[in-house]
Amino acid sequence: MPSRQPTIVFDVGNVLIRWDPRLLYRDLIPDDEKRDWFMANVCTAAWNIEQDRGRSWEEAVALLVAAHPEWEREIRAYDQRWHETAPYVLDESVAILAELKAKGEKVYAITNFSREKWAECLIRFPFLQSFDGVVVSAHERLIKPDPAIYRVLLERYELVAGDCIFVDDSEKNVDAARAVGMQAVHFVEPIDLRAALRGLGAAL
Repeated sequence: MPSRQPTIVFDVGNVLIRWDPRLLYRDLIPDDEKRDWFMANVCTAAWNIEQDRGRSWEEAVALLVAAHPEWEREIRAYDQRWHETAPYVLDESVAILAELKAKGEKVYAITNFSREKWAECLIRFPFLQSFDGVVVSAHERLIKPDPAIYRVLLERYELVAGDCIFVDDSEKNVDAARAVGMQAVHFVEPIDLRAALRGLGAAL
């Protein structure tokens, strides 16, 4: 257990902000089977991650509309109504972030996020502006779990990997953080994040 307060590094989606594209499509595509097919074959996770890697939403939508013109309304909704996929914050996690900041601790984030939606979320969720440093995948054109994106954080903000605790809802992202020497917490609800961080030496 470290002798000093470790540095907490947060993921954003599904750690601080709820994100689920299916929340948007429950109304747009009421039929469960059709909705599942659409998410698996049109607006796929692989398509979305390219926006997180830096592709613009304009280009992404144009590509899909050209390939699936019959789904144009639903495709455009992913961009135009994106905020319906991120309806609320996860209060306990945001409270921990605020508590760390109130104590004067430096707090960071590494997040897979598109350039456009990140800019919008900084306005919609002002607490995202409280980080001492953020590495956004689209800005770097690097995606978790690529070890390089963790190294960007460590080098840019002069952090020691072993002094950091990374919190992410993706097991592969957690494994990657550990592989570069960070401690990590796999955020799977109903996790007691405060207890998990205390177990790794955080004074909370």
